Amino acid sequence: MKFEDLDAAMRARETPNETRLSKHGLWVARLDGRGFTRLTKELLTLEKPFDLRFHDAMSHALAHLFGCGFTLRMGYSQSDEISLLFEPDGIPFERKTRKILSVLAGEASACFSLSLGSLGAFDCRLSNVEDENGAVDYFRWRQADAARNALGAHCYWILRRQGLSPRAATKRLDGLSLAQKREFLSENDVDFEALPRWQTRGFAAFYETFEKEATDRKSGASVMARRKRLVFERELPFGDDFGAWLRQRLGERQA
Repeated sequence: MKFEDLDAAMRARETPNETRLSKHGLWVARLDGRGFTRLTKELLTLEKPFDLRFHDAMSHALAHLFGCGFTLRMGYSQSDEISLLFEPDGIPFERKTRKILSVLAGEASACFSLSLGSLGAFDCRLSNVEDENGAVDYFRWRQADAARNALGAHCYWILRRQGLSPRAATKRLDGLSLAQKREFLSENDVDFEALPRWQTRGFAAFYETFEKEATDRKSGASVMARRKRLVFERELPFGDDFGAWLRQRLGERQA
């Protein structure tokens, strides 16, 4: 068989179930650490419950994803996950799902591993959030999850430092309401509202435009040029205030 014929036959086997993202609505990709419980608790020596070096590696991965060929409206990260909101016309690879998933997961895994100095891998999934209102709901959902996770993690590690085993600490917290967990922290001199907000609320990344003095190539005159830069917001508001912040942020990006 000629190579050309063999090549065509094999490539046909790769794509019988090829899918593409719909052009309807907005899309979000969510990357989640794979096997990170073992990575953070067994393979690495990290500060508990949150480690600044791990946080920095997540920040580097998020920043890296803004330069991988996708046009992103916003990124958000909490714990071991990253969410990316695409611009409607910012999805490459002819919107092929398998390419989008594999490229994002591969790029995030490589950057995170190099930054942390230890192997870490991400999986990736895609969600259609319909419109800006759906995007606001999505990111509020992830932030609410961040708050719940942070609350549980701080309670858990207080118990562990008090001598409880992993199983006993988990059992002690089982069934407690969010209010009861907050009360437990207070009893142990931890003010949940005073904790770093990147722990309890996550953090966001987006491009902002700014003016910078430049030189006109033709005339040599000094002019003000508009540029863009990636910025991180690590002091996010919460709840309804976060929703208002998101609506303003997405509205500015649309303008």
